[in-house]
Amino acid sequence: MRAPRTLVVRLDSAGDVLLSGPAVRAVAAGSSYTAMLCGPQGAPAAALLPGVDRILVHHAAWVGFAPSRTSREECDLLLDALAADRFDRALVLVSHHQSPLPAALLLALAGIGDTAADCTDYPGSLLSLRHRRRPGRHEAEAALDLARDFGYPLPAGDDGALRILEPPETVGLTGPDPYLVVHPGAAVPARAWSPQRAARAVAALHDAGHRVVVTGGPDERELTARVAGRHALDLGGGTRDLHELAGVLAGALAVVAGNTGPAHLASAVGTPVACLFAPVVAAERWRPYGVPHVLLGDQQAACAATRARTCPVPGHPCLDSVRDEEVLAAVAALLGAAPGRGRAGVRRAAAHDLGAAR
Repeated sequence: MRAPRTLVVRLDSAGDVLLSGPAVRAVAAGSSYTAMLCGPQGAPAAALLPGVDRILVHHAAWVGFAPSRTSREECDLLLDALAADRFDRALVLVSHHQSPLPAALLLALAGIGDTAADCTDYPGSLLSLRHRRRPGRHEAEAALDLARDFGYPLPAGDDGALRILEPPETVGLTGPDPYLVVHPGAAVPARAWSPQRAARAVAALHDAGHRVVVTGGPDERELTARVAGRHALDLGGGTRDLHELAGVLAGALAVVAGNTGPAHLASAVGTPVACLFAPVVAAERWRPYGVPHVLLGDQQAACAATRARTCPVPGHPCLDSVRDEEVLAAVAALLGAAPGRGRAGVRRAAAHDLGAAR
């Protein structure tokens, strides 16, 4: 019997796509052909996932921070592309607060009759498996649960960790000496330090004897220059793509970042993470997965569970109140948990949570 042609749908950010990686590998192990349907922000991350044969891109009107209006023409183009690939089955991966049904309707119109998703709403005939997510499940584990219950277990020997294709060597960008990465940006401002607070942390790390590399995208050059100051190497806009950024993260001793895509990218290359975690979303679902990590930030702050994109509390106290001493202690704990780390793509650190500060 021919293994199925399977589509995995994850329409939001790069971090979400990276967290779907273990489930994608499970699907690929049981499929003759595996494609991903992603949004434009997630597609670069999908290109890094082992097991993906093709990537389809659709800017969904029901997902993302600034979704555009949809049109008959855009939907027709997507339906034609899906029908042309003759998929037998599909998994729709969503976060616990999202509905899979808009995507499931499009899949049904494209002729995919066997679709599974986590879903709390009545799906009618749109889902052949209406899966129920276990309470408090991490996003990576929830996706694996769905894949397994739809007939795609992880293959023998796969530990279920986040993983990407081997990143490139980036010593030409970073220099050969050991370094920490500080990534000050985030997809939304509520999940990041203010620039002045990030700059003070970089100065404190430098004064404590650490060499620091500051990373950011091409649109974050002003931010990274301010944060790096005279204390760090500024690589804002200096990496060509997500894969090269992964190389920089893989070479780091540890990464200091908010709850955003680069924290999950660091996890995917095995680098420990000191995660500035604003409690606007639940840490149990979104914390760094499968690597040593420390959560920094007040998890009982007034903004907890609001899913706010801009901090609703003056002064951004859940993150900006984190002291330099806490950052230094977190980094020290992470370096102690992974002594003698080389490139994370070669030697992965043991995975565990070192505890949440504050």
